[in-house]
Amino acid sequence: MYAYLKGTVAEKGQNEVVIDVGGVGYLLSCSMTTLQEIPPVGESMKMYTHFSVREDAMELFGFATREEKSMFARLLSVSGIGPKVALSILGSMPLRDLTLAIVTGDITTLSRAPGVGKKTAQRLALELKEKVDQSDLDAVPVSGGAYTPIQEDAATEALAALQALGYTPAEAAKAIGQVRGQSDSANELVRLALRNMAGF
Repeated sequence: MYAYLKGTVAEKGQNEVVIDVGGVGYLLSCSMTTLQEIPPVGESMKMYTHFSVREDAMELFGFATREEKSMFARLLSVSGIGPKVALSILGSMPLRDLTLAIVTGDITTLSRAPGVGKKTAQRLALELKEKVDQSDLDAVPVSGGAYTPIQEDAATEALAALQALGYTPAEAAKAIGQVRGQSDSANELVRLALRNMAGF
């Protein structure tokens, strides 16, 4: 219904923001990631939106980027994941790390999100495996400095290296997922992944 809203930041809360568009205040629920991107009250901002209609509520959700909005919709497609849990997952780690965890089937990282246990994390990885791939990872900007762990960058590089060697995104993701966390070096992860695939 609404693709995005562009207006003035009228109010900011712990998990929501009010955007004034032509004198009408739109209340949007947001993830912690998006809230960190919202400028001070009085400044202008464009928010990508998702309108949710349920039997007991109508809610508008806001996102700083198209990529986060897209991931929110994918998370909602997973059985047992509602809007609040989806926002919690999005706010628990950088979007690039979340995408990588899904691509590589990293249950440990996914289960760190508030409200997500091991079984839910397994469902996330299983049901989104076919909906998220390397192209999604490439579309997400790299987070700054300390926000993205070294091993995440190494795993991303290792995925790209395996694909350059001729492996499909799915094959590369599975291989890196099996050795992820064993080294902070992309070269070492590739070596370990190749050994695994060769049966050593």
